[in-house]
Amino acid sequence: MAFLAGPRLLDWASSPPHLQFNKFVLTGYRPASSGSGCLRSLFYLHNELGNIYTHGSVLYHLFMCHQGGSPVYARLLALDMCGVCLVNTLGALPIIHCTLACRPWLRPAALVGYTVLSGVAGWRALTAPSTSARLRAFGWQAGARLLVFGARGMGLGSGAPGSLPCYLRMDALALLGGLVNVARLPERWGPGRFDYWGNSHQIMHLLSVGSILQLHAGVVPDLLWAAHHACPLD
Repeated sequence: MAFLAGPRLLDWASSPPHLQFNKFVLTGYRPASSGSGCLRSLFYLHNELGNIYTHGSVLYHLFMCHQGGSPVYARLLALDMCGVCLVNTLGALPIIHCTLACRPWLRPAALVGYTVLSGVAGWRALTAPSTSARLRAFGWQAGARLLVFGARGMGLGSGAPGSLPCYLRMDALALLGGLVNVARLPERWGPGRFDYWGNSHQIMHLLSVGSILQLHAGVVPDLLWAAHHACPLD
């Protein structure tokens, strides 16, 4: 990819206060820009370029330097958190559906319960004051999924053989990504060395992509299994 010449980039101290959330990324901040200026940043090097091209949070990372300032940033962050919550919710519902395929009296309650829990988790994430608080908010969903995985592992649930390990890897990768992002590693060990590539947020993005791929690898055989499986009669 050939990079265009961009505007003069800012250091951490000169960037807007609402973008000063990682003090270990010292340079490469875009100046406040119009909408078209934000779009132009797709084609020059800055410290958000890797985040834009490695994850689904494209709007958030692309327009976070918008000249509208903190109010625009807050809306973009809220939209991003809604997207994360939807992935966590919609990704888990087919897992619950297949795990409890032979427990028709329990399955609807579990699906509704997880959806309500996801709504609460999403609201907590939207109102969280820090990255670590947002990670804890989504931990409620992870805990509920672990209960479902435990039921399947103990033979209390059903599903395609081989799907459960995919789901465990899915949540392990997502958790690892969240912890790396909260810990600000590896840039904490070398401030300024990972400003453009290899910082914690980019690592989290890549681990999140791996997590979604594991979800896909587990859900597809699960749904095929559910479509053809006949539950034993009581």
